[in-house]
Amino acid sequence: MGVFERIAEIGVVPVVEIDDASNALGLADALIEGGLPVAEITFRTSAAGDALRSIAKERPEVLVGAGTVLTAEQVDESADSGVHFALSPGFDARVVERSRAASLPFMPGAMTPSDVLAALGAGCKFVKFFPAAAGGPAMLKSIAGPFVSSGVRFNPTGGVTQKTLSDWLAMPSVFAVGGTWIAPRKEIASRNWRLIASNARKAVAAADACRDCA
Repeated sequence: MGVFERIAEIGVVPVVEIDDASNALGLADALIEGGLPVAEITFRTSAAGDALRSIAKERPEVLVGAGTVLTAEQVDESADSGVHFALSPGFDARVVERSRAASLPFMPGAMTPSDVLAALGAGCKFVKFFPAAAGGPAMLKSIAGPFVSSGVRFNPTGGVTQKTLSDWLAMPSVFAVGGTWIAPRKEIASRNWRLIASNARKAVAAADACRDCA
């Protein structure tokens, strides 16, 4: 089973901005406690690289991925850190190719049918739908329709919340959602692990409920 298939079994991916790498293991432990052993650590802060390495080395049970990967150099840094996967908000053929060369499972971003075609042409069957809030589930449903036979699966991210995750997960083309509400930046900085664990637990329960009703 590939890493994205494993993420599909979980259904939710915390999207994380971390300012201090010394908080990485506390975050990982809170997610584990909440039954959500997965995280996308974004390259939006200077601490991201160290946080990725720390979690990958010390908490191997957590599926940790690098997010906001924009360059081939960030692909190399991600692969060297030992992460399980990487994601981008858009599509860049050079980044996809570098990921393939590094044997790093990669998910490009898509917002239009042309983006989806580019991803499929590059061999990517798992695509990040970003920013999800720009069009909502109705837009993704319209975009996904012509691609059903391709087997492409979507990971809506950017504006997904605890209240709306069920709307996304109810769509057959969606394999998981990503969101910042589970581990907010300020709560990581204040080491509010109890709240993050609680948020994780609620997200997992909501994702499980969607599967039970499918």
